[in-house]
Amino acid sequence: MANLSIPTVDFSPFFIDGDDQDGKNNAKEIIKQACSDYGFFQVVNHGIPRDLTKRALKLSQTFFAFPDEEKLKYSPGSAAPLPAGYNKQPEHSADKNEYLLMFPPQSTFNVLPTNPPEFREVLEELFTYFARTGEVIERILNDCLGLPPNFLKEYNNDRSWDFMAALRYFPATETENNGISEHEDGNCITFVIQDQVGGLEVRKDGEWIPVIPSQGTIVVNISDVIQVLSNNKFKSATHRVVRSKERSRHSFAFFYNLQGDKWVEPLPQFSEEIGEAPKYRGFLYKDYQTLRMRNKTHPPSKPEDVIHITHYAIST
Repeated sequence: MANLSIPTVDFSPFFIDGDDQDGKNNAKEIIKQACSDYGFFQVVNHGIPRDLTKRALKLSQTFFAFPDEEKLKYSPGSAAPLPAGYNKQPEHSADKNEYLLMFPPQSTFNVLPTNPPEFREVLEELFTYFARTGEVIERILNDCLGLPPNFLKEYNNDRSWDFMAALRYFPATETENNGISEHEDGNCITFVIQDQVGGLEVRKDGEWIPVIPSQGTIVVNISDVIQVLSNNKFKSATHRVVRSKERSRHSFAFFYNLQGDKWVEPLPQFSEEIGEAPKYRGFLYKDYQTLRMRNKTHPPSKPEDVIHITHYAIST
């Protein structure tokens, strides 16, 4: 039987007491183990004000309660790497949610609401905090992988493709409760805050483990880029959202991403330098993102046709 929980890491040594080296080392050990096993952990004392996350969830709830004609005023423009603005999953999609997607506050791709009036300001502030926390976690992962100082920061030094989504999952019906299907994320690191409805589940040792909502906690999962760079040393987390019958679920997901023109392949530190064969062929990140986006816009009729990172796996 799997341990029915995911580890919680106290980040105060990184944000509050910078001299607590024992606390930092303990946090890194927990993270290293979690990333090696299944790619999921949660953090407290992460530097993002609890009042800000509560306001963001409340305003998101207000926005998604608006009529469709109001929300559709913020439909995506063109040319963005992903459709920034308001979106709703197609009727034929197995995923049952609507979302508002944004890039960094200064991005010209953004189509952000003016109603409710303070929503835009809160979204931009939350994005900025998430990005700051992302840099801290990237630095920790760099150490956990034993890479040279600032290696990941220098490799991934363009923050323009980071994005955040406010999501609303519709209540389940009598016949189905899928919110978002089982998947791994395609980026580097993902952060999630969820309301008290819950529904996020992670697969651990073949079992689905519910991530119980807890105020002040951020859920962190490792994603495909880190799995490829580490040549499977760290795992991209498999997860899903199951909807509740009683009410809608609201959450925010922040995707600490990679700029589209970056080349992704197993690093030599985890392949030829230690006598191991690369487990993936290299690829341009934007090509992979395009394939994953097509999963959403043109869902395959058969689950086995959905593109995952295994598309680039080298068979042995």
